[in-house]
Amino acid sequence: MDSMEINKGVAAILVAGIVFFLSGLIGMNLVSEQRLEKPAIAIAGAPAPEEGGGAPKPEALPAIAPLLAKADVATGETTVKKLCTSCHTFNEGGKAGVGANLYGVVGGPHAHMEGFNYTAGMKAKTGPWTFDELNEWLHQPSAYVPGTRMAFAGIKNDQQRADVIAYLRSLSANPVPLPAP
Repeated sequence: MDSMEINKGVAAILVAGIVFFLSGLIGMNLVSEQRLEKPAIAIAGAPAPEEGGGAPKPEALPAIAPLLAKADVATGETTVKKLCTSCHTFNEGGKAGVGANLYGVVGGPHAHMEGFNYTAGMKAKTGPWTFDELNEWLHQPSAYVPGTRMAFAGIKNDQQRADVIAYLRSLSANPVPLPAP
Protein backbone atom coordinates (compact mmCIF):
# COMPACT_ATOMS: atom_id res chain seq x y z
CA MET A 1 0.00 0.00 0.00
CA ASP A 2 1.55 3.29 -1.02
CA SER A 3 1.51 6.56 0.91
CA MET A 4 -1.05 8.14 -1.43
CA GLU A 5 -3.70 5.59 -0.38
CA ILE A 6 -2.95 6.21 3.31
CA ASN A 7 -3.25 9.99 2.79
CA LYS A 8 -6.62 9.49 1.07
CA GLY A 9 -7.89 7.42 4.04
CA VAL A 10 -6.74 9.97 6.62
CA ALA A 11 -8.23 12.82 4.57
CA ALA A 12 -11.56 11.00 4.35
CA ILE A 13 -11.67 10.56 8.12
CA LEU A 14 -10.79 14.22 8.72
CA VAL A 15 -13.40 15.45 6.23
CA ALA A 16 -16.05 13.21 7.84
CA GLY A 17 -15.16 14.61 11.29
CA ILE A 18 -15.35 18.20 10.07
CA VAL A 19 -18.72 17.59 8.36
CA PHE A 20 -20.06 15.92 11.52
CA PHE A 21 -18.90 18.86 13.69
CA LEU A 22 -20.31 21.51 11.34
CA SER A 23 -23.68 19.76 10.96
CA GLY A 24 -24.01 19.60 14.77
CA LEU A 25 -23.10 23.27 15.09
CA ILE A 26 -25.60 24.31 12.40
CA GLY A 27 -28.29 22.09 13.94
CA MET A 28 -27.87 23.67 17.39
CA ASN A 29 -28.26 27.14 15.89
CA LEU A 30 -31.32 26.25 13.81
CA VAL A 31 -33.27 24.49 16.58
CA SER A 32 -33.86 26.34 19.83
CA GLU A 33 -35.61 25.05 22.93
CA GLN A 34 -38.46 27.10 24.38
CA ARG A 35 -40.11 26.48 27.74
CA LEU A 36 -43.87 26.41 27.78
CA GLU A 37 -45.64 28.86 30.05
CA LYS A 38 -48.22 26.23 30.99
CA PRO A 39 -48.36 22.46 30.44
CA ALA A 40 -49.50 21.38 26.99
CA ILE A 41 -51.78 18.74 28.51
CA ALA A 42 -53.65 19.41 31.75
CA ILE A 43 -53.98 16.32 33.94
CA ALA A 44 -56.96 16.47 36.28
CA GLY A 45 -56.03 15.88 39.90
CA ALA A 46 -52.29 16.35 39.39
CA PRO A 47 -50.62 18.64 41.94
CA ALA A 48 -49.54 22.01 40.60
CA PRO A 49 -45.78 22.45 40.24
CA GLU A 50 -44.14 24.47 42.98
CA GLU A 51 -42.91 27.94 42.18
CA GLY A 52 -39.19 28.28 41.72
CA GLY A 53 -38.67 24.64 40.71
CA GLY A 54 -35.29 23.34 41.76
CA ALA A 55 -34.51 20.24 43.72
CA PRO A 56 -37.11 18.82 46.09
CA LYS A 57 -36.65 19.67 49.73
CA PRO A 58 -34.99 16.87 51.67
CA GLU A 59 -37.14 15.04 54.16
CA ALA A 60 -36.50 15.75 57.82
CA LEU A 61 -34.50 13.12 59.64
CA PRO A 62 -36.38 11.08 62.23
CA ALA A 63 -35.82 11.96 65.89
CA ILE A 64 -32.59 10.40 67.10
CA ALA A 65 -33.64 9.85 70.75
CA PRO A 66 -35.90 6.79 70.11
CA LEU A 67 -33.27 5.31 67.80
CA LEU A 68 -30.54 5.80 70.43
CA ALA A 69 -32.70 4.02 73.02
CA LYS A 70 -32.42 0.81 70.98
CA ALA A 71 -28.93 1.46 69.56
CA ASP A 72 -26.28 -1.24 69.77
CA VAL A 73 -22.77 -0.02 70.63
CA ALA A 74 -21.13 -3.19 69.25
CA THR A 75 -22.90 -2.79 65.91
CA GLY A 76 -21.86 0.86 65.86
CA GLU A 77 -18.25 -0.15 66.50
CA THR A 78 -18.37 -2.63 63.60
CA THR A 79 -19.80 0.05 61.29
CA VAL A 80 -17.15 2.54 62.40
CA LYS A 81 -14.39 0.00 61.74
CA LYS A 82 -15.73 -0.53 58.21
CA LEU A 83 -16.43 3.10 57.29
CA CYS A 84 -14.33 5.43 59.42
CA THR A 85 -11.00 3.91 60.49
CA SER A 86 -9.32 4.64 57.16
CA CYS A 87 -9.37 8.36 58.05
CA HIS A 88 -10.06 8.69 61.81
CA THR A 89 -8.53 7.41 65.04
CA PHE A 90 -10.60 6.70 68.15
CA ASN A 91 -8.20 6.23 71.07
CA GLU A 92 -7.81 8.71 73.91
CA GLY A 93 -5.08 11.22 73.04
CA GLY A 94 -4.64 9.65 69.60
CA LYS A 95 -3.13 11.54 66.71
CA ALA A 96 -5.19 12.68 63.78
CA GLY A 97 -5.18 10.73 60.56
CA VAL A 98 -6.67 12.28 57.44
CA GLY A 99 -9.53 13.21 59.77
CA ALA A 100 -9.53 14.26 63.41
CA ASN A 101 -9.32 11.85 66.35
CA LEU A 102 -12.90 11.23 67.48
CA TYR A 103 -12.39 10.29 71.14
CA GLY A 104 -14.73 12.45 73.23
CA VAL A 105 -16.46 13.98 70.19
CA VAL A 106 -20.01 13.61 71.60
CA GLY A 107 -20.58 16.66 73.77
CA GLY A 108 -17.28 18.19 72.66
CA PRO A 109 -16.95 21.30 70.49
CA HIS A 110 -17.29 20.96 66.71
CA ALA A 111 -13.61 21.66 66.05
CA HIS A 112 -12.60 19.65 69.14
CA MET A 113 -9.07 18.53 68.25
CA GLU A 114 -6.29 21.00 68.90
CA GLY A 115 -3.98 21.54 65.93
CA PHE A 116 -6.19 19.82 63.36
CA ASN A 117 -6.81 21.83 60.16
CA TYR A 118 -10.62 22.05 60.08
CA THR A 119 -12.44 23.73 57.19
CA ALA A 120 -13.80 27.23 57.67
CA GLY A 121 -17.36 25.86 57.70
CA MET A 122 -16.57 23.52 60.58
CA LYS A 123 -14.73 26.24 62.51
CA ALA A 124 -17.81 28.47 62.13
CA LYS A 125 -20.02 25.90 63.90
CA THR A 126 -20.39 26.79 67.57
CA GLY A 127 -21.47 24.78 70.56
CA PRO A 128 -20.99 21.12 71.34
CA TRP A 129 -21.72 18.13 69.12
CA THR A 130 -25.25 17.14 70.16
CA PHE A 131 -26.91 13.86 69.22
CA ASP A 132 -29.12 15.66 66.68
CA GLU A 133 -26.16 17.45 65.08
CA LEU A 134 -24.18 14.21 64.84
CA ASN A 135 -27.24 12.61 63.25
CA GLU A 136 -27.35 15.36 60.58
CA TRP A 137 -23.58 15.23 60.04
CA LEU A 138 -23.46 11.46 59.66
CA HIS A 139 -26.48 11.52 57.32
CA GLN A 140 -24.79 13.88 54.84
CA PRO A 141 -21.63 15.77 55.87
CA SER A 142 -21.63 18.00 52.77
CA ALA A 143 -25.12 19.30 53.59
CA TYR A 144 -24.33 19.92 57.27
CA VAL A 145 -21.06 21.78 56.53
CA PRO A 146 -20.96 23.03 52.94
CA GLY A 147 -17.41 22.98 51.60
CA THR A 148 -16.22 20.23 53.93
CA ARG A 149 -13.16 18.30 52.81
CA MET A 150 -14.64 15.11 54.19
CA ALA A 151 -15.26 12.91 51.15
CA PHE A 152 -17.90 10.73 52.78
CA ALA A 153 -21.39 10.39 51.34
CA GLY A 154 -22.97 9.66 54.72
CA ILE A 155 -24.94 6.87 56.37
CA LYS A 156 -28.49 6.76 55.02
CA ASN A 157 -29.81 4.04 57.35
CA ASP A 158 -31.31 5.72 60.45
CA GLN A 159 -30.63 2.89 62.92
CA GLN A 160 -27.10 2.43 61.63
CA ARG A 161 -26.41 6.14 62.29
CA ALA A 162 -27.82 5.76 65.81
CA ASP A 163 -25.55 2.75 66.42
CA VAL A 164 -22.52 4.78 65.30
CA ILE A 165 -23.52 7.71 67.53
CA ALA A 166 -23.96 5.33 70.50
CA TYR A 167 -20.46 3.96 69.85
CA LEU A 168 -18.98 7.48 69.59
CA ARG A 169 -20.75 8.36 72.86
CA SER A 170 -19.01 5.42 74.54
CA LEU A 171 -15.61 6.88 73.62
CA SER A 172 -15.38 9.13 76.65
CA ALA A 173 -14.33 9.00 80.28
CA ASN A 174 -17.68 10.66 81.13
CA PRO A 175 -20.26 9.84 78.40
CA VAL A 176 -22.98 12.39 77.78
CA PRO A 177 -26.36 11.10 79.06
CA LEU A 178 -28.72 9.78 76.39
CA PRO A 179 -31.74 11.94 75.59
CA ALA A 180 -35.12 10.74 76.81
CA PRO A 181 -36.99 8.83 74.09
